[in-house]
Parts: sequence; structure tokens; C-alpha cells
Amino acid sequence: MDVGGHRRAAEDPAPRRRAALGLLCAANFMVILDSQIILLALPSIDRDLGFAGGGAQWVLSAYLLGFGGLLLLGGRIADLAGRRRAFLGGTVLFLASSLLCGLAWTGGALVAARVAQGVSAALMAPSALAIVTATFPAGPARNRAIAVWGSVGGFGATAALLVGGPLTDVLGWRSIFFLNIPVALALLALGPVALRESRGAARAYDPVGALTVTLAVSAAVYGVVRAPEEGWTSVRTAAAFAVASVAGAVFMWVESRSAEPLVPLRTFRSRGLTGGNLVTAAAAATVFGTSLGVSEYAQGVLGYSPLEFGFASAVLPVMAVAGSFAAQAALRPVSVRPVAVVGLAVMAAGCLLLGRVTADGGYATGLLPGLALLGFGLGASAVAGSVAALSGATDGDAGLASGINTAAFQLGGALGVAVASTVVLSRTHGTTPEALTAGFRASFHTTAGIALVGAIVVAVLLTAPSRRRIPEPGKVKVH
Repeated sequence: MDVGGHRRAAEDPAPRRRAALGLLCAANFMVILDSQIILLALPSIDRDLGFAGGGAQWVLSAYLLGFGGLLLLGGRIADLAGRRRAFLGGTVLFLASSLLCGLAWTGGALVAARVAQGVSAALMAPSALAIVTATFPAGPARNRAIAVWGSVGGFGATAALLVGGPLTDVLGWRSIFFLNIPVALALLALGPVALRESRGAARAYDPVGALTVTLAVSAAVYGVVRAPEEGWTSVRTAAAFAVASVAGAVFMWVESRSAEPLVPLRTFRSRGLTGGNLVTAAAAATVFGTSLGVSEYAQGVLGYSPLEFGFASAVLPVMAVAGSFAAQAALRPVSVRPVAVVGLAVMAAGCLLLGRVTADGGYATGLLPGLALLGFGLGASAVAGSVAALSGATDGDAGLASGINTAAFQLGGALGVAVASTVVLSRTHGTTPEALTAGFRASFHTTAGIALVGAIVVAVLLTAPSRRRIPEPGKVKVH
């Protein structure tokens, strides 16, 4: 590792470190926002570009394929080639691909640009989080920085519903991509000044490991995002999961025998990393699956316009911020486990409240209470998951650990959307408001179950620390 560079970064004055954190969190917000902001714009995109047979869904899926499929590779590239270099390179691609998305002249051009946008995010997100861990010294300062990062991710995941509707209604769907351009320009202008370079120890690349893990994750993402439309037992879905399984097995075999593996298998022996990523995945699956149902219920049953729904859903990101601050405060006197368990349990309670909506329900008694609890629990869970997953990462593997954590968020979100969509399709019998509502209620009960199962697993996996107080010079104890 570039020890000298890391030490200088850790000894930077607090204002410089805060500026770096703000810059990196802005990048994280845009990356997470871009994965979901497209949801409310899909009908407009479909009308303008003429997708056939539901093909507009590929505008969302293409980003998930590029993002999720390359996250682990992007994290390791950041460790080996330099995290600031990887971050700025990804930002350049993010700028160019966002411009191409906004100027897309055909559906195929937009899908191709979205794949490139996902690849850029796969470089930006893990390298940015790795820079955070390199910028702040181990202990409370780093834990607080990671907590802020997690809270921004939770806010970005919910703000897409708030931002996407008004932008699409007022300025058109192309504006959601042009929004990225000034942010990317600011990142490129300020990044070289605010961020220091850091990297892991010099080592050889692992091309076979990179190829197999990318194939495994990409095939898994493809299977998950296509399953609701084609069926979980269809030939194409089964083939995708079979490819993912074989590629994953080959990857594990190669990594166990490689002198310099892309992903050292010892990484997964940490209960903190595994448990933290389960928190992250469960929270993402719950909020993305629920948000999709809430959006369709509000617009398809209650008759909200995208603009009206954007304002109605504002409580979700606001409460996510409140939940993240509460989690940051709670992490000082207690361990990660109770914060994570309570966060997921609160999300489950919010989903159960949403599971009581009716075809003629109102906002104050129907949507508001459930959305408020869902947002608060998401904020707390995102913070706890990030801290648990990253607090034990070595400086040399920070990019890899960051990539795994971001991959857990994206894969969890994709799985949540797929499961919730499947439940809605299977439990909706007719096109009346009552029939549609029955399908949405079933999906909310399902996402509540995901959150509860996640809380139980995490309670077992993240064993209690021997001391309740987080040690000042060390890291958060999660195992």
C-alpha cells in the first residue's frame, strides 16, 4: 500500500477531510439516484422512443447489468491502479454516458448508453468509498465518515421518487440525464484538488478471476431482472442462473489456487463484512421492492400524477435522513447489531402498514405512516450495514470491500424489485382498483417478510461485542 500517501491523507486538517467527504458523498448520491430515477420516466421514454413489447424496461436493466456486473472488478481496479485515478476516470465516463443518454435518438442508443453509465458507476462508487476509508484514520472518525456515506446512499435510494416525477413532468425525461452533467463537471474540477491518491500493495492482475466473477454477477443480475417478465422457471431465466452458478464455482476454484487472487476468499470469513452486507442487501431489497409497488399503487389506483407522487413521497427521503442521524448517534454507545436489527424491523413495520392500503384510501392514513417508518428504518439500516461491512477492511482491500458493499446494495435492490413484481403479477386478478390493490398489498407483505428475515439472520450473524463502547483507537466491533 502507498503508506506514505495514506498517512498524509489521514493527517490532513479536518476541513480538507470534510470537503473530500462531501465531494465523494455527492458522487455516491448521483450514482444511487441514477439507478432508480428512471422508474417514473419509463412511460414517457417508451412513448418517445417506441420500444416494442415492454422493451423500455431495459433502460433500467441495462444500468443494473453494467453497474452490478463490474462492481467487484471496479473495486479491485481502484485498489491496484489508484483510487483517485479510478474515481476520476469513472466520472469522465459518467459524464459522457449521461450526455449520450440525454441525446439518445433511438431506444437501442439509450440502452447502450445506460450500460456505459452503469460501468462508470461501477468504477466511481467503490473507489469513492475506498477513498473515504483512506482519508479518515481508523476509529471513530472513519466510522462517522462511513456512516455519513451510508446515510447518503439511503437518501439517494429514496430521493429518486421525489426528483424523478417533477423533472419528467416539467422538463421531460431527458432532463434526468442532463442533471448529471454539472455534477460530473464539478467532481472533475474539484476532485484533483480535494482528493489524495491511495492504492493497495502492488500486485499482478487476475484476469481469469475478473472474467469469471464479472460473468457470474452479470448473469445473476440478468436472471433476476428478467424473471418477473419471463418467469422464474423459464428456460432463459434458468439458463442465466445456471451460467451464474457455473461461473461462480469456477471463480471460487480459481481464487482458492491463485497466488494473487482478485478477491481473496479470506475476505468472506469476516462476520462483520458478511453481516453488514446482508443488512445492506435486505434493506435495499425492501425499499426498492416496496417503492415500486407504492409508485404503481399511487399512480395506478389513487390517480396521482408523477409530480404529485414526487411530493407525496418526500417523507421517505426526509425520514431516511432522520434515521441515519439516529443511527450515527446510537453507534457511539452500542454495537452495530442492535442498530441494524432495529432498522430492519422498523422497515418491516412500515411495509406492514402499507399492506393495509385500500382502493379508496387516502394519503394521510394510507401512505404517510408506512412511508415514514420505511424511510427511518432505511436510514438506520444503511448506516449500520456500511459501518459493519467496512470497519474491518484493511487499507489494501478497501476498494474491494467497498465494491462488495455496493454490489450488495444493487443486487439486493434488483432482487427486491423482481420478487415484488412477481408477487404483484401473481396476486392481481383483474384490472379493477380493488384487484390491483390486492396485488400491491401482497407485495408489501412480502417485502416486510424480507426485512424481518434479514433482521433475524443479522441478529445471529453479528454477534454481540465483548464491550458496549466502541474503542477510541480501533474499529467498530461486530464479531
